[in-house]
Amino acid sequence: MSERSNWSKDSWHSFKALQQPNWPDGQELQSALATISELPPLVFAGEIRDLKQQLAKVARGEAFLLQGGDCAESFSYCTAPAVRELLKVILQMTVILGYAGGKPVVKVGRMAGQYAKPRSADTEMVDGVELPSYRGDMVNSSEPNPEARRPDPQRMVKGYFLSCATMNILRAFTRGGYAALDRVHAWNNEFVKNSPQGQMYERLASHIEQAINFMRVVGLDTNMPQLTQASFFTSHEALLLGYEEALTRQDSTTGDWYDCSAHMLWIGERTRQVDGAHVEFFRGVHNPIGVKIGPSHDIDDVKRLVSTLNPDNEPGKLTLITRFGIKKIAEGLTPLVQALKKEGFNLVWSCDPMHGNTYTSSTGLKTRNFINILEEIRAFFEIHWQEGTVPGGVHFEMTGADVTECVGGGREIMDQQLSRNYQTMCDPRLNAEQSLELAFQIAEMLREK
Repeated sequence: MSERSNWSKDSWHSFKALQQPNWPDGQELQSALATISELPPLVFAGEIRDLKQQLAKVARGEAFLLQGGDCAESFSYCTAPAVRELLKVILQMTVILGYAGGKPVVKVGRMAGQYAKPRSADTEMVDGVELPSYRGDMVNSSEPNPEARRPDPQRMVKGYFLSCATMNILRAFTRGGYAALDRVHAWNNEFVKNSPQGQMYERLASHIEQAINFMRVVGLDTNMPQLTQASFFTSHEALLLGYEEALTRQDSTTGDWYDCSAHMLWIGERTRQVDGAHVEFFRGVHNPIGVKIGPSHDIDDVKRLVSTLNPDNEPGKLTLITRFGIKKIAEGLTPLVQALKKEGFNLVWSCDPMHGNTYTSSTGLKTRNFINILEEIRAFFEIHWQEGTVPGGVHFEMTGADVTECVGGGREIMDQQLSRNYQTMCDPRLNAEQSLELAFQIAEMLREK
């Protein structure tokens, strides 16, 4: 792999790019990308550098990374209530992890751009008809007919504007008072309040409220930004390289290149080839980058990947998001951690306990078991502690809605209950109650350590 000085934002065109849609009209594609390239950035270089500094603290064990959100965002769910409900759960989890777990929490949403999904094949059979695979709302529609499944580049333009709308809502909520710590009670979802997790959260919120009131009583300033605002960052799987290139801009203050579609981007398990187009593109931008690592990895390939994406061994630059599944994490993660520790790499280690634990239920719906998710997280922590490395964070597919997509949890959702409110566009997500329950469990692990 060449040095960064030989990189340009379009150098990936000379490499093999996997998981790209079969756009039917090249001229239409170029027109859409040209439009996006003239539009303002969605995030800014200073914000991206701020996230990298916070992730450097995660790498050192001084903070904890919470990354979560939709499996695949839907254009139709880009509404203020939907964004607010997801943000609300992430803020609740932050309070639990920060107050009960005793560490600052870096909050990164799978939001404002998670509109494209990798697929195992270009086509799929639907009711006996072969159709182009649904690749996310930024590419085509999930409706099962040939016209809806035709990849449409103008959907990337629409995805940009909806991502922009989501960013506006997030900035308003996190900086306009909604995320103030004296509102902790207001963040509790109605359907969660009467659950054991909701009641535990209410008790925790009361403790925080009492602490803030005491600060006021003794004359301390409770209007400081640390109490009234929240730093919140966005991320998505950077799949559509044309879209990412169109939003890559050169910072006027440093001369460095940043992909301004999100603060953090990650490369998926299917597109992390060291000699592939995705790695070529992301080795040149200065964003924090995540890489998904599953059971099929080769340790030497991962070493080359780390060296390529983070040649300066910069803390906070690279996050390895492991997705092994409860049955394979011990045999997969332990030798990987040992090998990369020996190399002296500065890494953020994060656990994605969702993807490796997906299976088809007895009702035919894809699901994940809460117990398996929890146990993979526990194994992730224990392996890192045993090896003397830092279990830096978690990566969830989750929603603020009262969905029934993952079995188990406090309400003990069963296979037969999944169809009650199964809404996901792709993979099953944790609901708000299940997410809070996991946050309490993780906080307990952090506290025990």
